[in-house]
Amino acid sequence: MSTPSSDRVRVRREPDRGRYGRADVDAVLDAGLVAHVAFVHEGQPICIPTLFARAGDQVLVHGSSASRTLRTLAAGAPACVTVTIVDGLVLARSVFEHSVNYRSAVLLGSFARVETDDGRLAAYRAFTEKLLAGRWDEVRPPAPLELRATEILSLPIGEASAKVRTGPPSDDESEDAALDVWAGVVPAVTGWGEPVPSPGLRAGIDIPESVRRLLDSAHEQA
Repeated sequence: MSTPSSDRVRVRREPDRGRYGRADVDAVLDAGLVAHVAFVHEGQPICIPTLFARAGDQVLVHGSSASRTLRTLAAGAPACVTVTIVDGLVLARSVFEHSVNYRSAVLLGSFARVETDDGRLAAYRAFTEKLLAGRWDEVRPPAPLELRATEILSLPIGEASAKVRTGPPSDDESEDAALDVWAGVVPAVTGWGEPVPSPGLRAGIDIPESVRRLLDSAHEQA
């Protein structure tokens, strides 16, 4: 999709960085771990960081039914969901041209409760697999009472856009290129450390395959 789904999600600053295809939006959502959900509560703007998951055409969030955030969103308050991933520091010759390489997504819409047991079970699975791929098959599934103990909300992926910056600083062709100042990109690298067992873990229980795969992938990217 070369055009935004609505004018509200059109990228205006550096419009060439805008991406409007579902694949572009989904790629950011799938790579990010934390979303920021913004809404207005009693006239006060609020923005809350939260874990989330994408399940097909929906973004899912969850939390306590007593949460102000969940209550407000469940009532249909207009919401804005953003996910941002920083890929590197972009260091230029001048202060003005410094930046970061990044991928971001912005979604607009309203959340609704996930009411059915099947839908809630699928959401639990999506949250678990988002946190760690393969973990769902290693642990006990939620009991019926547990399925109903948490508020789960879904937001359709409709009004959405992504924005991406890649590449070096933009002053290579400027007068500043003659300055004796280093310029370039410092990639951002994330990783996972050595697993620390729970104090109450019984002896003889090995690190699960899901964690081993996570560590192996981190070592391959290092």
